[in-house]
Amino acid sequence: MKILFEKADILFGDNLDVIFNGYLGIQDDKIIYVGEDKPTQKYDVVKDMSDKLLMPGLFNSHSHAAMTLLRGVGTGFPLQEWLFDNVIPIEDKLVPNDIRVGNQLAIMEMISTGTVSFSDMYVYPVEQIKAVMDAKMKINICRPILAFTPEDFPEKNERFIESLWLYDNYHNHDDGRIRIDLGIHAEYTSTEDSVRAYAVEAKKRNANIHVHVSETIKEHNECKEKYGKTPTKWLKDLGILETQSQFAHGVCLEDEDLNIIKEKGITIVHNPSSNMKLGSGFARISKMHDMGINVSLGTDGAASNNNLNMFEEMHLAAIIHKGNQNDPTILPSKTVIKMATVNGARMQGRLDTGVIKTGFKADIIAIDFNKPHLIPNINYLDSIIYSAQGSDVCMTMIDGFIVYEDGKFKTIDEEQTYNEVREITERLYEVYDGKKR
Repeated sequence: MKILFEKADILFGDNLDVIFNGYLGIQDDKIIYVGEDKPTQKYDVVKDMSDKLLMPGLFNSHSHAAMTLLRGVGTGFPLQEWLFDNVIPIEDKLVPNDIRVGNQLAIMEMISTGTVSFSDMYVYPVEQIKAVMDAKMKINICRPILAFTPEDFPEKNERFIESLWLYDNYHNHDDGRIRIDLGIHAEYTSTEDSVRAYAVEAKKRNANIHVHVSETIKEHNECKEKYGKTPTKWLKDLGILETQSQFAHGVCLEDEDLNIIKEKGITIVHNPSSNMKLGSGFARISKMHDMGINVSLGTDGAASNNNLNMFEEMHLAAIIHKGNQNDPTILPSKTVIKMATVNGARMQGRLDTGVIKTGFKADIIAIDFNKPHLIPNINYLDSIIYSAQGSDVCMTMIDGFIVYEDGKFKTIDEEQTYNEVREITERLYEVYDGKKR
């Protein structure tokens, strides 16, 4: 099918320039035309996009999507207490169908706020994949390994085995919309033997590695006390950084760590909402950017955020570091938008998206600028970062297919999902509609 968007303002190209009152043509899953003049060829569908901005879709580079079912759990606790004392006891009650439903809810939240692809690590990944395929979304997904004792040998570790099986059976599934990463939860939930063995398997497959690194000073310093090196150096020495890798958080990275990250081409995934809510601290994002390190943005899970709204992450990323460093010039709007779009696409290994230009995938969102808080619009880039809300997204297109438009979900049964979430919530928490039974 060929779709033409007309009378649209368009954020296009690598430099995020703006075409005013322009035209954007789609054929099947690709962009075939971007310009100021109306194309001469015929289109099956023509859509009037007056007062709308078309821009690249957003990439949520770190999430635990089904934790929508744990939204708000553990509020007020630092990371270790939040995770071990509050989150894990609820997670132990989850069954495979819960993950499917939790992912559907997460996907609804993400596509209605402009996200076209996300990177995720959680349990029951096949259920996640089913939900993503049904919704016609994109995902980079991993089954993170855990190993707490030397006796937890890789060849007997169920997570280790499942992680490799997932890659071998699902990588590049569904016309490439499903990509499989290998995942390590964190240094503090791993043994050296498990990571060393995992590094060998990753190199065999040239697989992308997704891992939490130096999220808190406690985690960071305990690794140094235990091994005499930082988590980054520990991972490097075990051979895990020989393929493309992404470090979620990186709040406490030291100068030596940043040099390793730059050398190895690692992406840092900045999660400002989660880092602020858990009191983890301020990652040195402006320094990373100045060093040429690829930095993308993520929401983390809904238990530590409490939403999956990438517009909120862009806004926070732009403002918290200015305040923390007393410098309003750092992380300009264009830089932050690239963190949420092309940098995330690059991290996922999706080099044919993240930018609006001919030949690229049609992963596009529309923002309705006919809103009180978006008028006047003096500068589109600044308006996106400082004024726009996720709720201003009026259309989300993935691979040329409109999955969300004008408040309507095209690939998900909204009411059924809400009903299933209510049933799960009642079982997990013994509450219904927020009331304790």
